[in-house]
Amino acid sequence: MVLNKKDFVEIEFTGRVKDGEIFDSNIREDLEKIHKDNNPIETKPFTFCIGEGMFLPAIEEFLIGKQVTPETYKIELPSEKAFGKRDTKLIQRIPLKVFKDQNLNPVPGFVFTFDGRVGKVLASSSGRVIVDFNNPIAGKDVVYTVKVLKKVEDINEKAKSLIKFFLKDEFKFEIEGKKIVVHVPKQIAEFAKIFKDKFKDLLGLELEVRPVREISPKLKKEDKKADEQKEPKR
Repeated sequence: MVLNKKDFVEIEFTGRVKDGEIFDSNIREDLEKIHKDNNPIETKPFTFCIGEGMFLPAIEEFLIGKQVTPETYKIELPSEKAFGKRDTKLIQRIPLKVFKDQNLNPVPGFVFTFDGRVGKVLASSSGRVIVDFNNPIAGKDVVYTVKVLKKVEDINEKAKSLIKFFLKDEFKFEIEGKKIVVHVPKQIAEFAKIFKDKFKDLLGLELEVRPVREISPKLKKEDKKADEQKEPKR
């Protein structure tokens, strides 16, 4: 079975800096090499649509024309085809007051999100903080090992992967004929509608967005506790 653009696939993968450390994976043994705090690590295969920018573009391009086999592919990428070259323009000075207003102490090594961008503090002095907004792997050659577990045919699996990618979370949905109904918090309902064309193109389904009242984490826990109390004892 040959893979083509717009096919959905389920993969296991690990990304390493060439001759260096692991920086990303969905394989438990490899993740444990990154996270050494002894906390339980949850892993699961990653599902995405080839050619839609849901994974590293160079990896997606590599998979086109490949067979679904038990083989594990080793893919070496120079920095420009991975996370790009380091850009000195992305190393910026930010007034210390910006951090103090948020009760943050910007010590070197501190990582934070600023206007949707992830930055790492390099230094702080004279009321200015030097922040690097480059991807941590920028400028580095990388090696990926990728195993294609299967070509995904189930429409629900495909829909779940698109919702997670586009809306950055898992939301309840139903497929009704040629329509997919996605239930999202009302504050992101208009944003979700932006992806109507994508759902039509990739799934052949019309997207209907239904706003719902967002439930706080506390309420979710209380509801779960109530459900557990209702369950009959065995």
